[in-house]
Amino acid sequence: MSAPEKPPAAPGRFADLTRLTPARIALGRSGASLPMCEVLRFGLAHAQARDAVHAPFRPDEIAAALVGLGVETLEVESAARSREDYLRRPDWGRSLSPESLAALAARQGRFDLALVVADGLSSTAVHQNAAPLVAALLPHLGRQGLTLAPVVIASQARVALGDAAGQALGARMVAVLIGERPGLSSPDSLGAYLTFAPRTGMTDEARNCISNIRPGGLGFAEAAFRLAWLIDQGFRRSLTGVGLKDESDAALEAGGAAGLIPEG
Repeated sequence: MSAPEKPPAAPGRFADLTRLTPARIALGRSGASLPMCEVLRFGLAHAQARDAVHAPFRPDEIAAALVGLGVETLEVESAARSREDYLRRPDWGRSLSPESLAALAARQGRFDLALVVADGLSSTAVHQNAAPLVAALLPHLGRQGLTLAPVVIASQARVALGDAAGQALGARMVAVLIGERPGLSSPDSLGAYLTFAPRTGMTDEARNCISNIRPGGLGFAEAAFRLAWLIDQGFRRSLTGVGLKDESDAALEAGGAAGLIPEG
């Protein structure tokens, strides 16, 4: 279903802004209400957001895409056995199922970094954006000389599941790439959460987050550069979270000049 055609931008001081943002501004009105086309656009956006939450996750497709990038993968599940359980019991989504925990523990090694690709609240975001982000990130990790654990693909997962996964694998740091809560203008937004010395029971102040990773938001090349910068600095300082501020802007500018960040 295509979106209803948007009417011409309203005149006045908001007219220029409507060309720069998908936010709902200067919508106009019809009597005391919105124009019908805007009512329909809102309904469509709401339906797309709901679909993103409930769309089935296809971990085998994610695995195939990542194997094509030359990385090994492991598929796991959280303690939530269904989407209904996942939505009603967030705590279950933060824990690995016993079978998955045992499978990861069997692969324990001495790894610098574990990547976890998780469906989260938008499998749509993961299917569209996870593999391109990993493809953009791998060259940075190669230049840093990091040892990478098998990439974990987690179903019915929340961010904190990455702590258990990283701990089970013996990784010094974990990066969770996860579908974010859909918004009315961005049902396909991917987030990246970075945690040093992951272990069960950690809380969000110990993490760094890069949000809105998608073609219509933060592009893959820039997101990968910022994530690689945080990974490097996290290892240098032996921490992540509130003690590690994202000061990658200067490095980002220098990286672009050096050709480390592709244009477009």
